[in-house]
Amino acid sequence: MNEKTGIITFKGNPFTLLGPELKVGDKAPGFTVVDNGLTPVSLASYKGKIKIISAVPSLDTPVCDTETRRFNQEAAALPENVVVLTISLDLPFAQKRWCGAAGIDKVTTLSDYQERSFADAYGVLIKELKLLARAVFIIDATDTIRYIQIVPEVTSEPDYAAVIGAVKSLL
Repeated sequence: MNEKTGIITFKGNPFTLLGPELKVGDKAPGFTVVDNGLTPVSLASYKGKIKIISAVPSLDTPVCDTETRRFNQEAAALPENVVVLTISLDLPFAQKRWCGAAGIDKVTTLSDYQERSFADAYGVLIKELKLLARAVFIIDATDTIRYIQIVPEVTSEPDYAAVIGAVKSLL
């Protein structure tokens, strides 16, 4: 598996990402994850929609919590053809409990714990931690990658304005 260094740090320490290095303009790779009820969900499940995919290490950490709440707020102002998906390696049961407690209703949380299908296809598995790196991918209605933000420091939040600006440019 392809190893990429020099892209991310965790608390200032360099870490390694496993998998391919995707680029804007690439066809979005397919993946299969599960929803909070353990039902398989794939990229094709959102065919014809603009997809904001937010990869996070764990919803049970402060930055991931803040990020997902912020995307939930931002999603409320976006049209129906835009979906916000948060993917982590958290168990679906933990995601469901967290969403209920946080009042998340506009973001769909999905778990990649079974096959790491998303992690492997999008190159965001942190080798040393076996968690997803913090990253945002925007995929258009034709499943072409239109925006990628790999957050350089895992404990930092993404640039929300850049993400929302990229989505609005597709509307």
